[in-house]
Amino acid sequence: MLDQIHWLATVTVLGVLEQAYFFLQVIYARRLFGISPPKISGPPEFERIFRAQVNSSEYFPIFLALLWQAGLFFHQGLAAALGLLYLYARYCYFMGYKASSSERLAPIYFSAGVLWILIAVSALGILHFFLSHYVGLNILQLLTA
Repeated sequence: MLDQIHWLATVTVLGVLEQAYFFLQVIYARRLFGISPPKISGPPEFERIFRAQVNSSEYFPIFLALLWQAGLFFHQGLAAALGLLYLYARYCYFMGYKASSSERLAPIYFSAGVLWILIAVSALGILHFFLSHYVGLNILQLLTA
């Protein structure tokens, strides 16, 4: 079984490490700008870093759910590759937002596109499972025949 999920687990750990990096960036920014918790406002430089981290954290559970569904129901390799693309796009988003609010736009659109692909792949995989398991209809066999 582990050979069926090792790439998903690897991307998950990389995602957690990326989130930890974003959290650390907020801590460093708090120290740099002298902003003690629970304050969340300050100079624009701090607020951009804080927003980038919060925004990335908000999307992380959605990403994880889709990554695992796509990997388990469709294809582990494709899901892991899409997961790496997503993590790279979120890193570019974070770094872009840190520099300027306008620099976040292209990476956020790209990462949203990757999420939509993961949604589609997950849905197709789950649909295929239900049709083949409960109806006895194997779409893959029909497509290749």
